Amino acid sequence: MDVIVVGGGLMGTAAAYFLARRGVRVTLIERNRVGTGATVASFGNIRRTGRYLPQLPLAHRSRALWGEAEKMLGRDVEFRATGHVRLVFEEESLADMRAYVEAARPWGLDLEELGPEEIRARFPGLGPDAIAASFSPRDGCGNPRLIAPAFADAARRLGAEIVEEVAVGEIVRTGAGFEVTTSKGVFAAERLLNTAGAWGARIAARFGEEVPLVARGPQMGVTEPLPHRILPVVGIWTRQKSDGYLRQVERGNIVFGGAAERTEVPLDPGHAKADPTRLPAQLRAIVRLLPALAKVTVIRTWSGCEGYVADMLPIIGASGTTAGLFHAFGFCGHGFQLGPGVGDVMAELIATGATETPLHDFRIGRFAAAA
Repeated sequence: MDVIVVGGGLMGTAAAYFLARRGVRVTLIERNRVGTGATVASFGNIRRTGRYLPQLPLAHRSRALWGEAEKMLGRDVEFRATGHVRLVFEEESLADMRAYVEAARPWGLDLEELGPEEIRARFPGLGPDAIAASFSPRDGCGNPRLIAPAFADAARRLGAEIVEEVAVGEIVRTGAGFEVTTSKGVFAAERLLNTAGAWGARIAARFGEEVPLVARGPQMGVTEPLPHRILPVVGIWTRQKSDGYLRQVERGNIVFGGAAERTEVPLDPGHAKADPTRLPAQLRAIVRLLPALAKVTVIRTWSGCEGYVADMLPIIGASGTTAGLFHAFGFCGHGFQLGPGVGDVMAELIATGATETPLHDFRIGRFAAAA
């Protein structure tokens, strides 16, 4: 075997697929079922607006792959380029939005500024009190329940081995590469890719690479079905904690999140639960974005275990201590859009030793340098 991938969320399954597409022999190991961790708990936002600027090349690469996903994977993963609008309600937030728009343009992200009349005309019912908005027409959303299984199945068709529901024990460096001891046997390969999400820091620490990461759970919810409108994904520019966001799925339900502190999640067993006391603040935030939701019934809430790095940037790239070891974890709740691009970049890096997509700011060694 050439590569073992530990962790079967979106990052891991995408990497397995792109590795297999390059002819690399790959085994993916997942302790549960693929895509049932942080990926399935995601809001499903495919957003480039507001990203850390040096992350935009990776986000652009990933957006292109989202557009190819149905053809590439052989099934509809419900990627829809509905556009992404972020509403502005305060003057200070308008200044923040305009500063970001100007800063992002050299990085290849062109955002349209909408005034109040344009918002009303193009998106009736959205943010009646908004004073402005940014609009990114090529962004949108995808289905978090479909994407990782689709990548895993496509990887399997290309010859990848997908091992699910397996407990992982020791992970050690050997003279020939790496050995991973599991409840289903010992797997060996020349290289190892750590895509273990909130558990990724534990794997890195085994090789002398400490990452300041905590596990937290976002809170998401979904309403009863409503008459379907082609809404963009809706968010907000704000310095407040009322950062709600929402989108409508094709069956009519409104999926929403934000406006609630993320809860701490113990990694053992790593089960995150929604907190009903946080729901009223979320509902106030989304009603501000779309007042028509004021009398709508919420039918379900949920959470998931995500890894948050101290500087809110992910770990992506080669190990700083161990040849043949690679990392892609700690996406701080912002990884869904990046997933296909991360998988493609890691496959390129592992297979060729280099990638044109800049990853310097996401290197794991940044914490050792600061120590």
